Amino acid sequence: MQRLLFFIRNTEGEKRMRDLIDRADMINQLLARYGVKFGIYKNNTFHEQLFPFDAIPRVITRAEFEVMEKGLIQRVDALNLFLKDIYGKKQIVKDGVVPEEFVFSSKGYLPECENLLPPRGIYSHISGIDLVQARDKSWYILEDNLRIPSGASYPLIARELCRRAAPETFRHNGVVDNRDYAQLLKETMEHVSCGGIRVIMTPGRYNAAYFEHSYLAERTGSVLATGGDLFVEDNCLYYKDYGTRKQKVGVLYRRISDEYLDPCTFLPESLIGIPNLMSAYRAGNVAIVNAPGNGVADDKGIYYFVPKMIEYYLKETPVLKNAPTYLPYYEEDRRYVLENLEKLVIKDVSEAGGYGVVFGRDLDKEALEKMRHLIITQSRRFIAQEVIDFLDLEIMDGGERVERKADLRAFVLSGEKTRVWASGLTRFSRNPDSFVVNSSQGGGFKDTWVLSH
Repeated sequence: MQRLLFFIRNTEGEKRMRDLIDRADMINQLLARYGVKFGIYKNNTFHEQLFPFDAIPRVITRAEFEVMEKGLIQRVDALNLFLKDIYGKKQIVKDGVVPEEFVFSSKGYLPECENLLPPRGIYSHISGIDLVQARDKSWYILEDNLRIPSGASYPLIARELCRRAAPETFRHNGVVDNRDYAQLLKETMEHVSCGGIRVIMTPGRYNAAYFEHSYLAERTGSVLATGGDLFVEDNCLYYKDYGTRKQKVGVLYRRISDEYLDPCTFLPESLIGIPNLMSAYRAGNVAIVNAPGNGVADDKGIYYFVPKMIEYYLKETPVLKNAPTYLPYYEEDRRYVLENLEKLVIKDVSEAGGYGVVFGRDLDKEALEKMRHLIITQSRRFIAQEVIDFLDLEIMDGGERVERKADLRAFVLSGEKTRVWASGLTRFSRNPDSFVVNSSQGGGFKDTWVLSH
């Protein structure tokens, strides 16, 4: 926060920032009115809640962003090469860099995608990379999200409303304009299009990120459709509008999980997918953003190997570090984890959204013994990480400034070239004792300012 205050004072923007903070309640009311909510469907119940916005931004200097940008491009390029390799020649496995059984036992690995090269050879078109900043100001990668990462729409609309509430704040504070995300996304989709319209496919109103689906469709000029609006004919994908006119789809930005995409290939009971979509995809007649099968690369266990992938594929030293991570799969790592369980955070590789994250220090003696047993008997199921004491960011809570843990989801788009959006989703915990910031766990979000100079 000291950097933010220094920045504001040196641009004579303190009053403008105060104006923005004072308007936070109004901005949250507008977000609610526009339906900017986060829905959770669990135990056959759909619960929709606000995604609370905090007006104090995270500020990233130009120099910091340039380092981050270089590291994120490097990482996503390596992950795309890994996906191409693992569904093709599998050279990284043959060379012993990543264990064979570790890859093919991954829940995200799809045999149906073997030898299936997507248009332009790009697998992860939109990557959401989660980072935290330690107290020494170093950035650490916590997680790679290469399937259907959500969250870009929230800082987009929040910035739009903040700009309306306090326009002078952005005119005088040297903040990079983040309104280019829709154009970046549109260009990314067009780069891989197989000829036809752009479609954003949503499972519907009760999806957690439905607001984002509709918002991005509007901003990119794409059609928002459900599986029932789309059909395959002669190995081509078509959209049927309300006038029963059919239009060929060139690129489908799907916002549903792999297993529900095509009931003829994956789960036959899926009611939200498109029958024979994978046939059209295999024929090269439609691009799917992101490609099916990406889950093998954002498996929390595979995360351990990403620095090695960068060295293997790019012959470069990783710019950004992983959080110090241990794989119980390896005997040496398993021994360390079992001896230091109380100091580590344990993550179940099959979980997401902040679920399956356990801090050893929070477990009683019985729970620790149960976790030790699971790690010994199901070693592939878990990774363990050192607890990074990452930076607290100031938020407003009941009219007072308090500090809370926060992370950053950076968005990397891979089209003609790989680009990092100069913004991002900063999520924070509203619980003073929690390191978990996910929206599904009750967290809030704030804008991310990248400085222009």
